[in-house]
Amino acid sequence: MYKIKKYSYDKAKEIGVKIKPSSRGNYKIDVYDKNDKYITSIGHKDYLDFPSYFNIYGEDVANERRRLFHLRHPYYPKGTRGWYSKNILW
Repeated sequence: MYKIKKYSYDKAKEIGVKIKPSSRGNYKIDVYDKNDKYITSIGHKDYLDFPSYFNIYGEDVANERRRLFHLRHPYYPKGTRGWYSKNILW
């Protein structure tokens, strides 16, 4: 099971949602609104995210991976799975 990092908890708090380890399929995190209503699941468990890169490879590699992620995924409409993933995991 994926252990959610402090970075992701802080980012979720910034955008006003709650997160918990996912109980759904191959995802890392389940996202809930402030009333604990399920919104979506994000982050495939087999892929690294910014906090994982940071912990494994250090700040320089993590920042480069984040930069490349943002180049590949420049825009997601607010409230979509991609938007939550980009704003919580990257």
